Amino acid sequence: MMSLSGWVCVVTGASRGIGRGIALQLSEAGATVYITGRQEKTLKDTAAEVNERGGTCVPVICDSTNDKDIEELFEQIKREQNGRLDILVNNAYAGVQAIFDSMGKKFWEMDPFMWDSINNTGLRGHYFFSVYASRLMVAHGRGLIVTISSMGGLQYLFNVPYGVGKAACDRLAADMAVELKSRGVASVSLWPGAVQTELVSQIVLEQNTPQGPNSKYQALFANGETTELSGKCIVNLAKDKSLMSQTGKVLMTCDLARRYGIRDIDGRSVTDYTSFKFLLTQVPYLSWLSAVVPAFLRVPRFVLTLANSRF
Repeated sequence: MMSLSGWVCVVTGASRGIGRGIALQLSEAGATVYITGRQEKTLKDTAAEVNERGGTCVPVICDSTNDKDIEELFEQIKREQNGRLDILVNNAYAGVQAIFDSMGKKFWEMDPFMWDSINNTGLRGHYFFSVYASRLMVAHGRGLIVTISSMGGLQYLFNVPYGVGKAACDRLAADMAVELKSRGVASVSLWPGAVQTELVSQIVLEQNTPQGPNSKYQALFANGETTELSGKCIVNLAKDKSLMSQTGKVLMTCDLARRYGIRDIDGRSVTDYTSFKFLLTQVPYLSWLSAVVPAFLRVPRFVLTLANSRF
C-alpha cells in the first residue's frame, strides 16, 4: 500500500544500517526519499535497491559535518520539490567503529576527540538538518522530524560521549517539539532496540572470542531488530491521525510495534525491552521466572536505569 505517495522525505546517513532500512521502507510506502551520505558508491547501492523495489530515491553526497553541504541539499529540495518536505529522519552517525575500538576504556583513557567522532555528525549535524528542514515544513504547516537516538540517553551505555550525545538528541527532539507544535510539525526521538546493522554484525556477531569487551553484546544483537523495522515504525507513525499527540516524546520501536501491530520484516515479533518478562531474562538468578510471567506486564521506562541490563 502506497500510504506515503507524493510525500518527500530526507534520511541522513542512509548508505547503510538503520538509515538504509528506513529509506527502503519510506520509498516502499510511496515516498520520494532523498538519502545522504559521504560515499557515492554506497549511496548508489541504496538507491539501486530502492529502485528495484519500485521506489523513488535521490542520492545526495552530503557530509553531515559540512554546513555548506547541508544548506545545498535543502536548496536542491526547494528547487525539485517546490519546497515540499514531509519527513526528516536524523540518522547519520559516524562513531560506531570508534566506540567499539575503545570498548572497555574510561573517558580519561581515550583521546578527547572521541567526543567529536561521536557527536559532530550524530548531534550537531542533526541540529543543522532540523533547522533547514523546519523552515520548509513550517512554511507548509505540516511535517515530522524523527531523531534516531537510543537507550544510552537514559542509562550508561558504551562510553561518556555516547550517553551525553544520546541524551542531547532526546532533548533536541523534545525542545524542537515545543517550538514546532503550533506550526503543525511533530518532532520525536526514536529508540531502536539492538539492531543488526552491517557494521555491528561485523564487529560483534562475527567475532569468535567467547570473552572480551564485545562478548556481552553478542546475545543481545543476535536477536536484534533488522535495519528496516525502524522504517516500518516511522511509516505507521507518519500516517497516524493522532501524530501530534506523540510530539516531543521518546518513542521506542517496541512501543510502536505494539501500537501498530508491527512485526519485523523477517516475521519475528519485536523484543519488548520494557517487558517484565524480558527484563527477568537478563538477570541470571531470576531468569527462570520469565517462564511464568505474563508478557503484557511492563515496567515504567525509568526502571530500566535500575536494571543491570545490557542494552
